[in-house]
Amino acid sequence: MEFDTGNVILDSKLKEWILWDKSEKSLSEIQQLLEGKEYEELEKRLCKRMEFGTAGLRARMGAGYSMMNDLTIVQTGQGLASYCEKVFPDIHQKGIIIGYDARYNSSKFAWLTASIFLQKKIPVYLFSSITPTPFVPYGVLHYGCKAGIMVTASHNPKEDNGYKVYWDNGSQIIPPHDSGISAEILANLEPLESSWDTSIVEKSQLCKDPYTTIKINYFTDVTKLCHHKGLNGMTKVKFTYTAMHGVGWHFCEDSFKAFGLPPFIPVTEQVEPDPEFPTVPFPNPEEGKSALNLSISTADKHGSTVILANDPDADRLAVAEKQPDGSWKVFTGNEIGALLGWWMFRCFKEINPGSFGPDVYMLSSTVSSAILKSIASKEGFSFEDTLTGFKWMGNRADELIKDGKTVLFAFEEAIGFMCGTNVLDKDGVSACAVMAEMATWLEDNGLTLTQKLNEIYTTYGHHKSNNSYFICHHKPTIDSLFSRLRNFSGENTYPTHMGKYAIKSIRDLTTGFDNNFSDNRARLPVSKSSHMITFQFENGCVLTLRTSGTEPKIKFYTEFCADPSKNLNPDDVVQELELMVKALIDDFLQPEKNNLIWRKS
Repeated sequence: MEFDTGNVILDSKLKEWILWDKSEKSLSEIQQLLEGKEYEELEKRLCKRMEFGTAGLRARMGAGYSMMNDLTIVQTGQGLASYCEKVFPDIHQKGIIIGYDARYNSSKFAWLTASIFLQKKIPVYLFSSITPTPFVPYGVLHYGCKAGIMVTASHNPKEDNGYKVYWDNGSQIIPPHDSGISAEILANLEPLESSWDTSIVEKSQLCKDPYTTIKINYFTDVTKLCHHKGLNGMTKVKFTYTAMHGVGWHFCEDSFKAFGLPPFIPVTEQVEPDPEFPTVPFPNPEEGKSALNLSISTADKHGSTVILANDPDADRLAVAEKQPDGSWKVFTGNEIGALLGWWMFRCFKEINPGSFGPDVYMLSSTVSSAILKSIASKEGFSFEDTLTGFKWMGNRADELIKDGKTVLFAFEEAIGFMCGTNVLDKDGVSACAVMAEMATWLEDNGLTLTQKLNEIYTTYGHHKSNNSYFICHHKPTIDSLFSRLRNFSGENTYPTHMGKYAIKSIRDLTTGFDNNFSDNRARLPVSKSSHMITFQFENGCVLTLRTSGTEPKIKFYTEFCADPSKNLNPDDVVQELELMVKALIDDFLQPEKNNLIWRKS
């Protein structure tokens, strides 16, 4: 079959796609674009591949190498299976585990992946139904698998899907495995005829369903996080819960049962899985009140004072609390991290009086609040920050555990929380029950979540954050913006001020520059695949600018950490931070010049 689009490379890719693709739906999609002479669109889809990285894959579903579809999943599965065989001599004994969420095509992508591993005589634990993402890393450790795969796009729009990979330590992959897997994908692009045969999933004795076993064992282990079961059963707090049209409903019901908590009030319009996400165009509880409108109306109707919300794959948790004036406070990820961190330490100290110290750890990502660092400094345990993403915290937690340390808690500001180490990744199912128990205990002691948060900041210092992002669909503009910051007043020079605010130090984890050290070399891992620069200011403020690995965003994170001994007014701290954000936008981001769209909090 020959084509004449006027682009030799596109002609070649068209021929290749039609030869390799066995899906009638995606073949028809390509054929329609070809008949309509949509050559520019075809070039976008066929002449550039999705990049496999530490976040795995995440993209829009559709036909073409730049999208999530049957063929690109087959190619990814072939490459991953080949890499696993090279890295793990015992892969044929230990096998892998595969889960999937309720999005369109998730179960099909999981079955295609399973069939590829089974054809290679590699055992596969394939969940027979939808699961929360935390079940996969938990399952890796439970069965001693060499890898885990979760088919999910988390909180992305309904058009997207994704492919997240865990390694044999139960944590998400980090370098060099991302580049190793990517290389094997490129070396195994031509699909084998057998890779399309999903009938092997039902026939092979090497394929087992882990659903019941993992569910029973997971919720047995969840009870290790419960410390007040008797009190929980008598709670006066009414909880409202939403699954955001995802998988979390029944699993969070089970987590409440494991903690002895009475049933929560479900947001009926949102608790059933629905890949259309009909009530939320962007199913992300991190978006605040705009995503929690139905939850708030449900809570108000039933006299509930606390809202708990999972994202669609239930690995993250959002929390809101009704205030005395009838309004609702939606807690930021940093605020939830402060509450859960305080609670996890309090419970640990109650069980282990006097036995905590430098061998007890909490972790957070470098763009998250430094509140855990402040608590650790005062209470005497250890704190570390890592690069952005739970892949780094999970792997660091694994290292610490193997070194005989105790890891109590880890969090990232993007409402991701790891309570304990049953799962070495963020887990919204366990965090949901832990938060409910904390709210119950606080209510019994005459406190609300909001009041306790204020107590934490009064004790350890006010940590005020102002985080948001700008959308930019033009990657060269993003690159140019960051290049300007790295060559601000000449080649390889960074700014010394942002408006009137003097900069104390700079860390650039894209280039490896860090003038906090005499050799100007960063100590945290460097990644050239994304932009990330952190500025520390003379007034104590910290600002990080970074690009997203999965979305067309420039994210900014600012935090003012006030010394508790100075008794600063929280409102003054917030006002100063707002002025700094304005200086950031005017001096560094220049949205009008760069055509950036601001998502205001």
